[in-house]
Amino acid sequence: MRLIKIQKFLDEKGWDHQYTEEDGCGSIDLIYRGVSYHIWEFNDEGVWGAETNVRNAGRPEDITDNYEEFILGILESWR
Repeated sequence: MRLIKIQKFLDEKGWDHQYTEEDGCGSIDLIYRGVSYHIWEFNDEGVWGAETNVRNAGRPEDITDNYEEFILGILESWR
């Protein structure tokens, strides 16, 4: 299981989400206030990261280096 901190946070908030895992990478799809968000983990030649649209719903971005903590910080700022 991957993206454990994010999954725990989503569970604690009671936000509906779906977790899947493929090729050792975790993926989370969620809807918050009617908007679809995704967190798709990747491993690009040994560099771990995630593509996500949690900062800008219409624009995905790749985040590396402490990506789970970075994404978690964004989710925690949502009200």
